[in-house]
Parts: sequence; C-alpha cells; structure tokens
Amino acid sequence: MTLLATHKLFNGEQRRYQHYSRYNQCNMTFSVYLPSRALQGYRLPVLYCLSGLTCTDENFSAKSGAQRFAAEWGIVLVMPDTSPRGTDVADANIYSLGQGAGFYVNATQQPWAQHYQMYDYVVTELPELIEKYFPVNEQRSLCGHSMGGHGALMIALKNPHRYIAASAFAPIAHPSAGVWGQEAFTAYLGSNQADWAAYDSTKLITQHPPLLPILIDQGSADEYYPAQLHPQDFIQAAKIKGVNIRYHLRENYDHSYYFVHTFIESHINFHAEAFGL
Repeated sequence: MTLLATHKLFNGEQRRYQHYSRYNQCNMTFSVYLPSRALQGYRLPVLYCLSGLTCTDENFSAKSGAQRFAAEWGIVLVMPDTSPRGTDVADANIYSLGQGAGFYVNATQQPWAQHYQMYDYVVTELPELIEKYFPVNEQRSLCGHSMGGHGALMIALKNPHRYIAASAFAPIAHPSAGVWGQEAFTAYLGSNQADWAAYDSTKLITQHPPLLPILIDQGSADEYYPAQLHPQDFIQAAKIKGVNIRYHLRENYDHSYYFVHTFIESHINFHAEAFGL
C-alpha cells in the first residue's frame, strides 16, 4: 500500500491509501480513520462506511462528521472508493453507471466484468488488508449512504456471520424497482432479473432474514424518495418475515450529507452498542 495523505483528527489520524486490487485489476483508493487508541496499539472494531453515486472514498471522510464519535468510542472507520477507476477502466456517460457507481456487485457482463468486482473487493480483499496492516479486532460492521446504503444492507444480509450490525442513510433498498438499479443491474449483471435478486436487499431479506440489527434513516424531503430508494418495500418485506428494522422517517430532511451529518452520531452509537462498547 502507498500512503497518500495523513491528517491529525480528534487525536487520531485520518489516512488515505492506494493499492493494487487483485479483484478489480486496477489501483484502488481507500481512507481509514484510526482513533488514538488504535495508534497506541489497541485492537479496535471496524466500521466499513460505503458511499453513494458519484462519490469517492473522501466524501464520507470529509462530510459525515463520523470521526468525532468514532474517536469517543474507539472504532476504526474504513471508507472504500465506490468503484474501480482509471483510463483503462470501463465508464459510462451517466452518473449512475460506471466509475463512481460500482453498486457493490460483481459484474458478469462486458465491458464491466474485468474491473467491476466491488462485492468481492469490499467483502474479502479490503478486510484482508485492514486486518493485516492495522490494529483491529475481528468485529466488523457496515454503514452506507444511498448506493452505499444498498451495499451495506445487501452485504450484511448475504454475510450475517461476518458482520455485527448494518445501518443505512437513504438506501437504495429495492434496486430492482428503481431506474438507477435497473440500469446498473442490466449493465453489470445482464437482463435476467433472477440474477439481480442476489444483490437486491428487498429480495434478500425474504430469503435470509437478518441475524444482526439493522438501522435505517430516511429523509421525508429526499428528492429520490420513494421512487429510486423504495425503503418502504424493504420494511414491508421485513415485517412479512417477522423482522423488526429500526426505521426512522426524518421530517423535511433531504438526500444530502447535511442529513447524514445530522444523524451520524446515532448511527455510530448504534454500532458501538452492537460491538458491546
């Protein structure tokens, strides 16, 4: 790994790294926040923070305000990029597909399949790096915003024994039912909707009722709610399976990081509780 930048923050360090990904077959960038206790050598739990469409690894680190509360609880934050990048990496002329829009899936279709293996990258490769090079313990959790909220819910549902909890801000909770998800899934996975179900949280929760706590915050003034996000479909599917999701519809909040910043403390507290801190 190559260290690109480091900044002191709440007595810890915000760092940014680049490394070559064996799954995505290109250089990938991620950010990590190490609280002061991690710098002292204590092994801490890890919260993987997944960002949304058009974002890089720096959006969550710069705009969420999560580090203040991660420092208080002693939680390492890991913020991956949202897609592979580079001049030889396939891209599209719309913001909801291609670079900046990996949707946390393993693409099977061309020209995407060579580089867009974001599911394996987030679930397998990145944790291997974090657990090899940083003072962390075996506890992992997931948080995400928008497309990243989709990633957090979907990955947690598919891997309940790898993660302690999952939370999401305005997640794309039923991607098969919205234009963003339909376009991305068609491009990355093909036109057979049976293949989409493996990455659709509303479908997954009917097959794999969660064994871990889930928290969702959604703004009522979100311009993409409900047409693109469909959290109500996810909540209804959970109720049918007898699963209780902690769901808050926040009056007059939109889709922006102002919304994330407002409620990030409650999400960090939720993960701290799940970690037993």
